[in-house]
Amino acid sequence: MPLPPARPAVLRPLIAAGALALLLPLAASAQGLLGGDATVVKTDQVRAELMAHAPEGATPGAKVWVGLQLTHAPEWHTYWKNSGDSGLPTDLRWNLPPGVTAGEIAWPTPRKFPIGPLANYGYNGTVLLPVPLTVSPEFQGQQLEVKLQASWLVCRKECIPEEGQFSLRIPAMGSTGLNGAAFDAAFQAAPKDQPPAASALTPEAGFLNVSLDALPAAWKGRKLEFYPEPAGLIDPGAPWTQAWDGARWTAKLPLSAQRGDSPAEMALVVAQADAPGEGPGLPGVRMTVPVQGAWPPVAALPAAGVSPALQAALDANAARAAAAPAAGASSLALGAALLGALIGGLILNLMPCVFPVLAIKVLAFAKHADDRAAHRRSGLAYTAGVVLSFLALGGLLLALRAAGEQLGWGFQLQSPAVVAGLAVLFTLIGLNLAGLFEFGHVLPSGLASLQARNPTADAFLTGVLAVAVASPCTAPFMGASLGLAATLPAAQALAVFGVLGLGMALPYLAASWWPAIARALPRPGAWMARFRQFMAFPMFATVVWLLWVLGQQSGIDGAAALLLLLLAMALLAWSLGLSGKGRLVLGGLSAAALVWLGVAVGPNVTRLQDSGTAMASETAVQGVSWQPWSPDKLAALQAEGRPVFVDFTAAWCVTCQFNKRNALADEGLLQEMAAKRVALLRADWTRRDPAVTAALAQLGRNGVPVYAIYKNGQPPVVLTEILSVAEVRSTLQGL
Repeated sequence: MPLPPARPAVLRPLIAAGALALLLPLAASAQGLLGGDATVVKTDQVRAELMAHAPEGATPGAKVWVGLQLTHAPEWHTYWKNSGDSGLPTDLRWNLPPGVTAGEIAWPTPRKFPIGPLANYGYNGTVLLPVPLTVSPEFQGQQLEVKLQASWLVCRKECIPEEGQFSLRIPAMGSTGLNGAAFDAAFQAAPKDQPPAASALTPEAGFLNVSLDALPAAWKGRKLEFYPEPAGLIDPGAPWTQAWDGARWTAKLPLSAQRGDSPAEMALVVAQADAPGEGPGLPGVRMTVPVQGAWPPVAALPAAGVSPALQAALDANAARAAAAPAAGASSLALGAALLGALIGGLILNLMPCVFPVLAIKVLAFAKHADDRAAHRRSGLAYTAGVVLSFLALGGLLLALRAAGEQLGWGFQLQSPAVVAGLAVLFTLIGLNLAGLFEFGHVLPSGLASLQARNPTADAFLTGVLAVAVASPCTAPFMGASLGLAATLPAAQALAVFGVLGLGMALPYLAASWWPAIARALPRPGAWMARFRQFMAFPMFATVVWLLWVLGQQSGIDGAAALLLLLLAMALLAWSLGLSGKGRLVLGGLSAAALVWLGVAVGPNVTRLQDSGTAMASETAVQGVSWQPWSPDKLAALQAEGRPVFVDFTAAWCVTCQFNKRNALADEGLLQEMAAKRVALLRADWTRRDPAVTAALAQLGRNGVPVYAIYKNGQPPVVLTEILSVAEVRSTLQGL
């Protein structure tokens, strides 16, 4: 039933023309979203900008400097050329025209960041890393085009590797001095090179004795910091001593137990120990000091160069991983998997994923309430649609896995194209339920009457739609059954998927054959029209969720492009419901606008944004945060003896989002985790990630959500799909 017009019919063409006029500039604006300043890259932790300083232009012999300026968010830092106990130095890879070469980074004096028993060397606040360019006579261009591929590791309590691509042009004959103050500050912060004079380094068993001469007179009697440029020689976080002997500064630093080098001389930087602050450290002195005497024997390291503790943890994890699938298979027989699939399918009807098709189900019940035969045919057709759809999805999943693809349940929503297609489908259904258009007015009469002439086919397609919407969800009992299905022969695995579909369809099938359910429903009447209109809003809510999912995959540009296309599609659907010339003119214009938008911004919908690395996120409890998961991160935390809670999640998983905002956000539970030193890792499966798929398979699962608690020396504990605070607390108490 179409809604009554809210405005006189004469305004309809004007409203449509205004909407079309809005679409065109919006499309142009959306194209603008795709660009961005090539000199700046921003993340939540760092703003990185490529700068240039060429006051004399970029001609041969002129002084030309370029550099990457890093502005850190509070509490975050990046690293010096020797990062200390952990971390990685910022890496700059230049792409320059012929005749132009880049020198080394003129590293500013670093700061020391103590972290418990460890210490790192680096920078917080704002720091510029200048690099000199040499322009030879071979360079003849009018502009010097500089391209940079930079990568840096930014850390707080967790570390995030980031990278960016930058480019800028420096006029050859003009003056580029806009960033002169930033480069002057960086030059002032750089340590001053000076000869070692009578300075010397003398190793002994376990220690390095330092004796430095000719340091600035103003430093005499003050505490200094010692920064060796070679990594791995000393233990940066261990206690050490220093003293002044007249104008000579001496120190005794502990050698690293993992030292692997014995240099004849060492480049080092010393600087005054400054108070906590931001930016580079106080300006220092750099010198290359000879080593007198013999170094103690170097430590014997494993071939891979990792610590023995970490190597032991990796070996233990590998052994448990190899045993996990066999243990899972032996503990869960096929019969139990079928029973779990049946119960899981039943519970799936209560999940929020399936709610959007409630309107179609209820209206179908009410429509056939007095026709028992039609009621039963509808129930059987709906069941067939659900079961066959589950079998089709399961068969496709098994076939792709057999072909070598690392996939799991819900894999189709890892594709932006599928997410966008579902958004289009639910927008059309929502607009139809709201009464904006009727299929009978838009489609040819023969095609539009198919629903009325074939209610059984309509019920079948409703079952297909229900599975399409429910597939991102994993209900209790489903996880273990689907995990086992991935390891079973094809026939047995398909049986699990079929029973899962039967469980989901069972309530509707039973109701269609049980007359008491039909008698309990209200009789057909005006309420059906209002209920139909109201149920458009859950459809639109589903579209909002799908847009959010797409934003995780294709970025804000992809979500904005899809919104534009949905708007144009809504205009087209409405205009095709008009009559006379309005249908022809507005329908043609809106169709043309939809095609143009599809060409102009449509590719943004399916273009995956650079995933980078998952960002860490704070919790409501101070000092407790979620860190990005990786196999190495998990192994390293286990090697430290810490329990690890891993949340395997995805943006398109509604159950995951429910748990994230409920049990996993409980402050009391988070405080208990902090007291037990439980590390929190989040494995994001929104887009296809073979490492996450492999980790799920080791746990006997092939879909999300999955919650696992790891403790070194114990097998991982897998929790239920719908978390409760009591379950997590009880599991933690058993560690």
